Amino acid sequence: MADRKANAIWEGTLKEGKGSMKFADYDGPFTFSSRFEEGKGTNPEELLAAAHAGCYSMALSAGLTEAGFPPDKIETTARVALRMVEGKATITQSHLVSKAKVPGISREKFLEIAEHTKLGCPVSRALSGLEISLEAELVA
Repeated sequence: MADRKANAIWEGTLKEGKGSMKFADYDGPFTFSSRFEEGKGTNPEELLAAAHAGCYSMALSAGLTEAGFPPDKIETTARVALRMVEGKATITQSHLVSKAKVPGISREKFLEIAEHTKLGCPVSRALSGLEISLEAELVA
């Protein structure tokens, strides 16, 4: 297993400042507006959603393959919710929407594996304090 790293720099006050996040080949700006409003740039929650979507897709591929149904394609979107809880900004939920093309599998078996995977991927395990929900669809 490997350790991973990322770097973030913030300059200035919370509302007027700006920052950048860097990892691998990614280097993206973030601001108060991109995090708490709809401003341009990224934010930690968006990057967490990307990590969750990627992790879930890979874990679902592994589970399907192990069950004898190697997938052709899995596309997952994660929506991470940032809400005020007791006066503090809090990540409360990650909602996964996954569509998969898997030859030869029944809808029931696919949903069973998809649901089992929901809480088993490493990012889901790291987010175990959140509500994690799933919409899984088998596509042709």
